[in-house]
Amino acid sequence: MAVAAMVFGVSAAEDAANQSANLNQSSTQLVHSSSLTELVDFVREARDYAREVGREKACLEFDNKTGKFVRGDLYIYAYDFRGTNVAHPFRPDFIGNSKINLTDPNGVALIKDLIDCSHRGEDFTYFIFPNPDHESKDELKVGYAAKVDDDWWVGSGVYLSDVPALFPSEARENMVGFVDEAVKYAQENGKEKALQTFNDKNGSFVHGNLYVFAYDYNGTALSLPYQPNLVGSNRIDAVDLNGVHFVQTCIDQAKRGNGYLYYIYANPAKNMAQELKLGYVRNVDGKWWLGAGIYASESNTTASASQTYLGDVGGNSSGK
Repeated sequence: MAVAAMVFGVSAAEDAANQSANLNQSSTQLVHSSSLTELVDFVREARDYAREVGREKACLEFDNKTGKFVRGDLYIYAYDFRGTNVAHPFRPDFIGNSKINLTDPNGVALIKDLIDCSHRGEDFTYFIFPNPDHESKDELKVGYAAKVDDDWWVGSGVYLSDVPALFPSEARENMVGFVDEAVKYAQENGKEKALQTFNDKNGSFVHGNLYVFAYDYNGTALSLPYQPNLVGSNRIDAVDLNGVHFVQTCIDQAKRGNGYLYYIYANPAKNMAQELKLGYVRNVDGKWWLGAGIYASESNTTASASQTYLGDVGGNSSGK
């Protein structure tokens, strides 16, 4: 399946049209269609290799820094479905250890997200991880994971090295507080009144481009104050410019109770131009959930200025 087909599937046609109409120079740097095609092919090659030779032999190859599954800044890692690492060429300290609760600097639960992708067969997600080619600096990454069998999965990713993605803690805390306040309002006032308030662009839960969005667990949009035409539509298959199923990812987070995620979405403060966004979602009552997000361009995001939150990572086979 071509990446373009994933990004602009028929079920997400309206989203794709909106996105295409609002591309600008800053957003196009987030789109790497040829790199994503290479990434998908690479992960599928590793998955098929693992199925052919078995887990033990495959993991030995995946652990090899100079092996055939390390190609520049593309490399394969592998985990079981409990979150235990079983192969990693640059993190031998990970192997055999559970990383199920690992979160990146913005609180994104990357291993849980990759497991969710693998449970769907194969899929994209975002997270921050040290780039072994850039002195172990934390960088945003488009990850892709694929299920090998019922016991384990493999993954890899493409670094978006030029995209600042470290959100200030104060901005994240304000977003979380805003969502918590919205959940409390919904629980105290009921769903109908809450959604009426959330959908009001002049209401108390729209603060410029910080606003509440809400969905049910089937992916039906309940609140989108800047896109009222989408309210009532099912967006379970909606994807962003890099093929990430952001509504499905939100649902995955809400089913855990709450969680963070990255995605590219229209910014109402910039004529609906597509921009990187950090979102936070919470379950309301088991039947629906809500969230909010902050845009990178307006949150004083930075690139990593020091070594990774995970410690040093060895360079790749080219010595970088």
